[in-house]
Amino acid sequence: MELAQQFETAVAASKTLAEKPSNEILLQLYSLYKQATEGDVSGEGPSNPFDFVAKAKHNAWEELKGKSKEDAMKEYVALVQRLKG
Repeated sequence: MELAQQFETAVAASKTLAEKPSNEILLQLYSLYKQATEGDVSGEGPSNPFDFVAKAKHNAWEELKGKSKEDAMKEYVALVQRLKG
């Protein structure tokens, strides 16, 4: 199966996991998805200093700066496979 197809299958599977992943895992899924679909983060992040969720999401995505879209897809697929157990 082509990587893009594996990625799309993993995205769909991530929405039907038996149990909700921890916040840390959810941030990993979010940041890998964003890196795989949009590439490096741009902008300075949320302007509201008290929007902790948006700030955490932005920071998690920013940590992946420089990672190729293909590598992000591979890591996303592997993480979802691990979560499906």
